[in-house]
This record gives sequence, structure tokens and C-alpha cells, in this order.
Amino acid sequence: MANHHKHTAAAAPPSAAPSAQESLTITSTDAAQDFIEAFYAALQTGPGRATLATFYLPAGRQPDGKTAPTIVLNGNTLPDPDSLRRLFEREMPAARYEVQSYDCLVLNPHFELAGAAAATTTMATTATRSVSLLVTVSGFVKYGEAREAATRGFSESFVLVREWLIQSQNFRLVV
Repeated sequence: MANHHKHTAAAAPPSAAPSAQESLTITSTDAAQDFIEAFYAALQTGPGRATLATFYLPAGRQPDGKTAPTIVLNGNTLPDPDSLRRLFEREMPAARYEVQSYDCLVLNPHFELAGAAAATTTMATTATRSVSLLVTVSGFVKYGEAREAATRGFSESFVLVREWLIQSQNFRLVV
């Protein structure tokens, strides 16, 4: 990854253990970085693209009646994670994503997703299974393997819940 912006908690005196808030900040920032590295690597070519659906909550209705996950690419809503996977496997050329910056914010440190069975990923710890995060990412993407393929800027935001699965995603190519 290229230059990225990483928030860290204020330094505690060497003998003091981090506060609960500092621990949450450090854990969430590390989780955002792990998620970004894994997700954008998966988007680039065939083998990784086959795993895209595993980054998302299972499709379904939430207690408020809305469907999740919400996936929006350049203003177009996709119905479910498998639709995204098929789009990238069948229609999108190989791509190179270069993340320039990211930021994360804990939205709710006690988020509970009602009616959903817990999923397991390698990016979560027991202490953060109920945390929801907003992750914003910006960078560049080049579609196609040709040297002359245009490089475009992109901006993307995610809401990650329950062990860092995507509940909401909004991707935009920028000028």
C-alpha cells in the first residue's frame, strides 16, 4: 500500500496500560488496515474475486425491514454480494488498486446485529465483535493490464459490523 493515514491513540505513559478507548481505537484502526489490504487484493484478479462475497454480511432483511448488505457502485445498487462477485469475475478487467489514504471511526462500540448468527473471520477479536466501524478509503485504480490504461481516482466508504463484514458499501470513481 502506498502512503496511508493511520489514526493512533495518544501515547500513554510507558507504565500505564492503554485505556479502553485507546485499545478500541488501536484495534479498530488495525482492523481497518487489515480489511483494506485483504479487500483490495481480492478485487484485483480472478482468484481473489471468487472470495468477494465472503467480505459481506449474508444477504437478508434487518429488523428495521431494510435489506443488508447495501452495495452501491457508481450510483448503481447491486442486490447482493454474489452479484458483485459475478460482476467482477465476468465483466471487469483485471485491476490495480492503490490505496492512498484511509480513515476509520467507531460508529457504535456496542453494535448488535439482531437475528444474525455470528460469522468467523481472521480479522476480529472477541472484544470487537460488537463494534461497528465507518471506513473511508481513497486512492487510484487502473482497469486493464495495458500500460496505457487510464488511472482513475476512487473514493469508497464502508460500514463494517460483526467481525468486520461489510454492511454497507459505496464506491465512486472520481475525475
